[in-house]
Amino acid sequence: MGAGFLVPLLARQNSPRETDDMTATDTTTMSTAQIDAERLRRKRDVALGYRIFASLRWGDLGDGHITARDPEHTDCMWLLRYGVGFERATIDDLVLVRADGTTLDGRQINSTAHHIHHPIHAANPDVIGVAHTHTPWGTPFCASGRGLEPITQEACQFYERWAFFDDEEVQVLGLAGGERIAQAMGTNQAMLLRSHGLLTTGTSVAETIAAFVTLERVVEAHMKVPNAEPISERSARIARDDLLVKGSQEQAFQFLVQRHVGDPSVVG
Repeated sequence: MGAGFLVPLLARQNSPRETDDMTATDTTTMSTAQIDAERLRRKRDVALGYRIFASLRWGDLGDGHITARDPEHTDCMWLLRYGVGFERATIDDLVLVRADGTTLDGRQINSTAHHIHHPIHAANPDVIGVAHTHTPWGTPFCASGRGLEPITQEACQFYERWAFFDDEEVQVLGLAGGERIAQAMGTNQAMLLRSHGLLTTGTSVAETIAAFVTLERVVEAHMKVPNAEPISERSARIARDDLLVKGSQEQAFQFLVQRHVGDPSVVG
């Protein structure tokens, strides 16, 4: 693909300029317009995800990050630039982060987001979105060392779909820590980071955000009823499979946008 195939980022916000540091995928089955539309959708959902987190009073200290894989340069991800409050996130505030942690336009990022999220994106090509932040119930639950059990309807959504990162590196200082997280996570959607917090992934950003909000509700139930009686494995699997009907998490994301953001055009 020639360098002139893509319009530079400064001229067209939804399209990254190809560089030697990026790995472009085969886009012969998609038109430029289709690639741009998918990129814009992912970026808009990231910005909306940050605003949903802010409405839930998560990330007040800037502690957390949401990323989306670029649909063309799949080893790169979109992330909110450093210093922007979650409640103010817009599409224009997102920066394209290369595999080495540098950004296309030079704007700064939270380096921990690169340390944690990039290895997860790299390990599983089906992962489009990754979300992590420190929440009122998620962080203390992860400090308890407990796992998830099918004690509520929503908990069944994660039955046999979660992993525990039993590691003391709560301050992830480099990609090695993120690689261990990715290895422990495997193909699960949810991760409990010991003494740290929750993390979710998804095949779309919308799915990722809906899963994270649901996971926080699940661990809240675990904390409030520590001696709850789980339902049977068979019943948990039946509930899980029904709850994960294709598109259900995407629909949940739209409800979250309506409740916590209102007009989605505020992000651009």
